[in-house]
Amino acid sequence: MAIIHEVPMREKLIAITFDDGPHPIYTPQLLEIFNAVGGKATFFMVGEEMKKHRDLVKKVFDEGHEIGNHTYTHPHLSKLSMEQCLDEIERNENLVEELVGQKPVVFRPPYFDYNDEVIGILGEKGYPMIGAVNGEARDWEQPGVDHIYKASLDAVKEGSILIFHDGYGDRSQSVDAVRKLVHEVGSQGYQFVTVSRLLEEFKG
Repeated sequence: MAIIHEVPMREKLIAITFDDGPHPIYTPQLLEIFNAVGGKATFFMVGEEMKKHRDLVKKVFDEGHEIGNHTYTHPHLSKLSMEQCLDEIERNENLVEELVGQKPVVFRPPYFDYNDEVIGILGEKGYPMIGAVNGEARDWEQPGVDHIYKASLDAVKEGSILIFHDGYGDRSQSVDAVRKLVHEVGSQGYQFVTVSRLLEEFKG
């Protein structure tokens, strides 16, 4: 199983994703941004954060966005036993199912850290492993709004998957960069869809 950074297609569709939330300040701001343009995003949520902000998880889902599995405690999966790794994945999916009524169907490993055992577990569970094309943006390091925006814009093409963060620390730079990016890319005719929708378009 290869990690999926983009989905080859000719349609002007991209998937914008957010890791490490939900967060009571930044996640609602992102929902407003996507609501304004009629777009959808994928939120790779961490179990511990979901447990703190249950209503926000439901709000994200109810507004038509996708919730992806990003483990329960955000560990380096390659440093865990297979049993611990499976526990991280299943505790997350069970909580998502409890909160919104269905399990997540896409997975992103914390720190993009995985090994053959992780790949095997994800294969058995039926999860595609989701990457991103805009790693140069390094939004998790808070390198400045302009850097995040420009590095992400440069990576956009049909079928791109982009990563940003809405949890663990001050994410105001990420939110501001995404606001600019959505405006610019939307003006170029791109639509914002969930990762699952991108994958469906590829299969379809």
